[in-house]
Amino acid sequence: MGSTRNRLLPPMPGNVLWGWLGPLLVAGFGAILRFSGLGRPHAVVFDETFYVKDAFALITYGVERASHGKVEDPVADRMLVAGNTDIWVRCTPPEADPCPLYVAHPPLGKWMIGVGEQVFGMTPFGWRFAGALVGVVSILILARTARRMTRSTMLGCLAGFLLAIEGLHLVLSRTALLDIFLMFFVLAGFACLVVDRDRARGRLVDWYETSPLSEHGPWLGLRPWRIAAGLCLGAACAVKWSGIFFLVAFAVMSLVWDAGARRAVGLRRPYGGMFGKDLPTALTAMAAAPAIAYVASWSGWFASPLGWGRNWAQATSQGPAYFVFDSVRSWLNYHFQVLGYHTDLATPHGYQSEPWSWPLLLRPVAFFWETPKSGCGTDSCAQEVLGVGTPVIWYGGLAALIAMIAWYVATRDWRAGAVLLSYAAGWLPWFYWAIADNRTMYLFYAIPMVPFMILAIVLAAGLVIGKADAAPNRRAVGAAFAGAFMILALINFAWLHPVLVAEIIPHGQWWTRMLFSRWA
Repeated sequence: MGSTRNRLLPPMPGNVLWGWLGPLLVAGFGAILRFSGLGRPHAVVFDETFYVKDAFALITYGVERASHGKVEDPVADRMLVAGNTDIWVRCTPPEADPCPLYVAHPPLGKWMIGVGEQVFGMTPFGWRFAGALVGVVSILILARTARRMTRSTMLGCLAGFLLAIEGLHLVLSRTALLDIFLMFFVLAGFACLVVDRDRARGRLVDWYETSPLSEHGPWLGLRPWRIAAGLCLGAACAVKWSGIFFLVAFAVMSLVWDAGARRAVGLRRPYGGMFGKDLPTALTAMAAAPAIAYVASWSGWFASPLGWGRNWAQATSQGPAYFVFDSVRSWLNYHFQVLGYHTDLATPHGYQSEPWSWPLLLRPVAFFWETPKSGCGTDSCAQEVLGVGTPVIWYGGLAALIAMIAWYVATRDWRAGAVLLSYAAGWLPWFYWAIADNRTMYLFYAIPMVPFMILAIVLAAGLVIGKADAAPNRRAVGAAFAGAFMILALINFAWLHPVLVAEIIPHGQWWTRMLFSRWA
């Protein structure tokens, strides 16, 4: 009995205190990097010009809209007080016009940016606060998830540390773009499913030890962690539609885990048990819960007469039933407009890149660039926010992913399979858009892949170090190798740091940090 439990549910590391304290310390280190000088540069960088004002409109009106009227408009006055009139778009129809804005992404990420603006004001710190916060929390989540997957507090902390010093994650944590929120909810959903896997296996082993065997096995209950995963993945879709790829992949992965657990305890029809016992509740968790989270993110649009395509007057003209019907019809029509926009988005851009090049970091995005007249001790200064990953981590991650393929083929280890599937869900769909529609894409679209790339590194490090009962010399050499990689990644990150956070440095020093000519 005990061997079955240990095989299906290996015990967690014994020291619970360090299991939390270690990841929290790593997250604290990441917080220092993300919140230090968060208001620098004191300017609107790259696509902040869209999301900052959309977020402000959401917290002011409940929907995205442009300002209209004279300078005395109270909304414009608040912007003027903040000294940020350059980011506010005015429309010039009659005063009665609500000035709705057509926007191409769901509202949840902008609501989160807006919370920071509401609390800290319309300043760079205010609109970047939420991104920095979820960036820090994602470090903690990854550390705890890696600990659970490896049953090692040390490897969990290594995962969190690598994410803390990952350049693209740092830049997006310090920028008011949507992609950091997408990454956060995807990672949170994955983490919930890993916890659910352990909880479900624990229930299955309890049944196995106390009940007679059957062909299909028991129903394992409502699975609150899987419902939480569904809510997180629905929230990911409510930030950007690309979250749907992770939702589908993770739903399938979770059901495969269920079938594998039933087979591991010796049930004769594990897939029949999965379809009969697990699938019904999985539909609630991975279909109904995400739909609820997604629709709830549009509550401001449903409640306001000012939204794009809302048709409020028509919807309210013939009673409550017609209001619901017409509102849903208008909402779906809006979604078809957004789908057409994304399908046809093929405008060339100087910073665009193809998805095959993302793991190689060949073409990052310059989020911000200036040549200050002073501040670096020479006559030629540079100040940049370059949206690029830490090369040691990305190239090491590429090698680790190849190792995961070999490991999965050899052992069918669920951890290697989960990492590979998650990375593929964030990467492969973009090849379709690149080939079929020649869509404009950027390196920072790869940010949801980054936590899984780091998990691959950590799993590979665990293989190199060896199991607890491996020869001491083998473990010492493996630990030295993993430690050397960590130190090399830290040195690489420290070297790049000035061009990730807009420090003013001599132009010559800036140029030495451009690994490839296309970085410049």
